[in-house]
This record gives sequence, structure tokens and C-alpha cells, in this order.
Amino acid sequence: MTLYPRGVSTKAGGLADSDTSRAAGMAAAQIASNVAALAFTILFARILGASGYGSLAVLISAFIILAVPGSALQIAVARELSRALAHDDADAGKGVRPWLKRLAVAVVVVAVVAIPLREVIASIVSVDQTWAAAAVPVTGVLWAMLCVERGALQGFGCYRIVAISLVAEATGRLVFGLALVGVGLDVTGAFLANALTLIAVGAVLAVPLGRRLPPRYDGMTVSRLRDLLMQARVPVVALSLLFALQEVHIIVVKHQASDDAAGSYAVAAVAAKSIIWVAIGLGLYLLPEAARRANTGLDARPILSRSLALIGLCAVPALLIFTLGGEQLLAAAFGDDLTGSADALPWLGAAMALLACTHLSVQYLLALRRRAFVGVLAIAATAEVVVLAGMGADLTKLAFALFLVQLACALVVVTTAYRTPSL
Repeated sequence: MTLYPRGVSTKAGGLADSDTSRAAGMAAAQIASNVAALAFTILFARILGASGYGSLAVLISAFIILAVPGSALQIAVARELSRALAHDDADAGKGVRPWLKRLAVAVVVVAVVAIPLREVIASIVSVDQTWAAAAVPVTGVLWAMLCVERGALQGFGCYRIVAISLVAEATGRLVFGLALVGVGLDVTGAFLANALTLIAVGAVLAVPLGRRLPPRYDGMTVSRLRDLLMQARVPVVALSLLFALQEVHIIVVKHQASDDAAGSYAVAAVAAKSIIWVAIGLGLYLLPEAARRANTGLDARPILSRSLALIGLCAVPALLIFTLGGEQLLAAAFGDDLTGSADALPWLGAAMALLACTHLSVQYLLALRRRAFVGVLAIAATAEVVVLAGMGADLTKLAFALFLVQLACALVVVTTAYRTPSL
């Protein structure tokens, strides 16, 4: 007998309907989260001003880099629990409580080290807000704790709870940020909102997760967190390369173009990347479900197909808006002085839609424990830097070159995914 999440039909038609609805639900939650994140960007750019928001952006970028291991840990936990449930393991999830306790200790240790070194960390990331700089590594560990909780809930099939937590996280960051900036903490307050939000959401998720975890008993063996992290080394590398494919073009353009042009390109990239967050939401559903199907001898490729189809449904209207009303969109969101990349926006949108397809295919391949695709991502990330560095300062040409790199990468990775059956 195979364990299935409550309410999931095992019939082919029921599976198809459930696959699409639950995947769409995760995507909708990620869209809502992305809308709140966009509101955060627009709002705090206006409140803090160009210089203040520049410091906040650097702090957030540093956090995103440190967040990659935590995100990979979420994949590893979801895959571990999916496999255990597929084999009717009554102790599925037995390691979650010990892992969270060890990460909680790590939060304290990192804080003890980071606070005395706050001046050094601030110098490394080039900001004046030393206490915010000290919070960067601490926030990275808090993120890892939240990822373990979400990964476990994904493994148990609790997608609704995970989806709600995504929206709550983005909303909480906005609320905490406004409150802290309102009392005069400015950039530091806006960044500390991340840590406070992660603590709050993690505390709430601990309640439904605790109800699903098996009770501890004498003689229970639990794998070490270090072993789980080692198992996650491929996801860590894969997610790091996906992040490079998503972000490195902005850094290259900053070197190629003027400050004003680079700023226009950066805000256009923010608009174009909205489809990536949809893919991330779909991936939260795709990975554990693909792992569960593979472990029970079912073909998981239909789940990938439905997820890619949803990306297509989202990408087409977005590209139409970028093409027909890109300048108006950028002006309304960021101001009339940041519309210089309107002509580049459609190509950026197409490039990010292709990267979204690559992202989902990578999630599928990770669920099947494949790793050969990592080399393709590495080549694509390198090619992105080399190709864009030789394109000059024309924003539209740079965006078109990025589109070609993402097209080549997506063709190879998606094809590899479909040639890798789970049976």
C-alpha cells in the first residue's frame, strides 16, 4: 500500500486534475508573493531614496547569495520525506526536529560571531549600516530553518500551508519593514524586516508541522544535518548556477552601460523576472510530486508538462504587455526617468520565460537525482558573461543576446528532462 496525501485521488483523471489545481495554487501563491515583493521594491525605493535603496539592494543581494544552501536544503528535505512516505516509513520526518534544533543553535553561534565583525562585513558589502550587515549571515541561517519546515510540509503534501506561508512571508516583510522604517531605523529597519518575518512565519509553520512529525522514541536513529547538506550539494550548485543565469546579466550591464542606462535595465529586469517567481512556486509542487511518482514507479513527466504549460499560459500575456505597453508599465511602476529599457523589455521577458522552463526542468531532474545537467548550466552561465561582455552598451542588443543564451540553455535542459523518464 502506498501513502498519498489526504484528498489526492489515485486514478489517472483525479491525478491530472489534482496535479493542475495544486500546481496552479502554488503558482498563484508565488505570484501573490511576487506582487508583494514588487510593492516592497517600489515603496522602499521611494521612501529610502536612490542611495538608501541602493544599500538595501546590496544587503538583499548578499542575503540571496547566502540563501542558496537553505533553498537547496528545502529540496533535500522534501525529497527525503517523499521517498520515505512512498515506502510507507512510519518514521518519515523523524529528522526534522533535530535538524531545526541544530539550526537554531547555528543562529546563535553565527550572531555571536557576526556582531563583533559587523564593521568588517559592512566593508565587504560596501554599506554604512553595520548592524544590518551583521544581520545578513544570521538571516541566512533563519532562512535555512524556514526552508527545512517548508521542505517537510512539501514532503507531507501540505501544499496549501506552504502556499499561504509564501504570501505571509512577503506580506510580513512589507509590514515589518514599514513599521521599522517608521520608527527611524531606515535601511537597517527595512532589512531587519526579513529576519523578523522569517522568525514569525517559522513559528507559525511549526504548529501544523509538529502535528505531522512522528514522536521521538528511544533508539530512533536520525541522519545528521551535515549528511543531508552533503546530499544537497548538487541542488546547491544547480540553484547557484540558476541564480547566476538570472542575475549576472544585470552586473555585466552595470559595467557596460552608463549609470542611468544600467538603472533602467535593472528595473526592466525586475518586471521581466516575474515569470521566474511563478516557476519557483510551481517547482515547490513539481519536485516532491515528481520524486513521489518516481519512487512508486509512475512516470513523472506529465507533471513537468503541466507545469511548463502553466508557464506558457503566464508568459504569453506578460510578453504581450511588455511588447505593447512596456514603456507605460515601467513609467507607472518606477517613474518616467526609468523607461530607457522599454525596447529591451520584451526580449528580457522572453529570456526569463525560457529560464523559467529551465528552472522547472532542473527541479524535475533533481527529483530524479540526476546531475549531468549541471555542466550545461555552468556552460550557459559562463556564456552569458562572455557574450554580454562583448555586446557593448545597447540595452536592446544586450537583452536579445541574453535571450539567445537562455534559448540554447532551455532547449538542452528541457530536452534532457524529457529524455529522462522516471520509470
